Amino acid sequence: MTDAGVIRVERLSKDFGAVRAVDDLSFTVFPGRVTGFLGPNGAGKTTTLRMLLGLVRPTSGTATIGGHPYAEIPRPLRVVGAALEASNFHPGRTARDHLRVLALSAGVPDSRADDLLALVGLADVANRRVAGFSLGMRQRLGLATTLLGDPPVLLLDEPANGLDPEGIAWLRAFLRALAAQGRTVLVSSHVLAEVQQTVDDVVIIAKGRLVHASPLADLEAAADPGVVVRSPDMAALDALIDARGWQRRPGSGGDAGQVWLSGVGLAEVGAAAFAAGVEIHELSRPEIGLERTFLELTEGVAAPPGVQPGAPPAATREVTR
Repeated sequence: MTDAGVIRVERLSKDFGAVRAVDDLSFTVFPGRVTGFLGPNGAGKTTTLRMLLGLVRPTSGTATIGGHPYAEIPRPLRVVGAALEASNFHPGRTARDHLRVLALSAGVPDSRADDLLALVGLADVANRRVAGFSLGMRQRLGLATTLLGDPPVLLLDEPANGLDPEGIAWLRAFLRALAAQGRTVLVSSHVLAEVQQTVDDVVIIAKGRLVHASPLADLEAAADPGVVVRSPDMAALDALIDARGWQRRPGSGGDAGQVWLSGVGLAEVGAAAFAAGVEIHELSRPEIGLERTFLELTEGVAAPPGVQPGAPPAATREVTR
């Protein structure tokens, strides 16, 4: 299988002194799909992206794009478009001039600047200085910058940050269209509800380690929504739960008279409550979104060990098509 457009992270680690920011991380991202790169703040997402772009040297492991480290890619702007910050612009330049300067280094004509400004909805402000741009406008300009060389691979760090609801809807359609063209789109984000409506695959990390990688549909199908039970007699309900060995979902409860159970079905709970004479006012199966699944996967992940040669590797999995 050709590696064209494929992002491969293999046993990647990065230590900053005694702190391990990325710990034996492996995953693969394929063309024609939008992949969400998810994790809490400080999980190591940006450090991983910076290693992919050769901005940070790994302590160990490899990060390649199309089979090559970024530093070995000829004319990289024609292969990889990256937007890691929404503030990396000269404030005195206009949006058009910003793109025209970079177009020269990418070897593309000046006209590409106006085409891209129109594509991202900034044609009307092409002659405004970037210093006066809102964060959302800077995000759009950053997206235009990534596309200057018409690259097949895009790395975007929090591209929805600063966008209003209309802008987020636009971004969703924009990313889907880019993937439909056969591009590889890797999007780092903490806006989980938005990611759920945008991505094909998810790679989830916590404290520098991989905790899950799969198509989004597989993650949603595997999620156990459990059962919500409400009773006016919580003492009797608690006794039934303990007698049956049912598991209370971590972080559930809080509402008086209600409990959320895992690994059990509606019929089993209903039949057991009836047989035990426990009065039930609610018995339902809630919808479980990516956000709750994300929190459960990342909650309680142990911090990586200190810098210890020979430390056992974390388990890894690949996103497969």
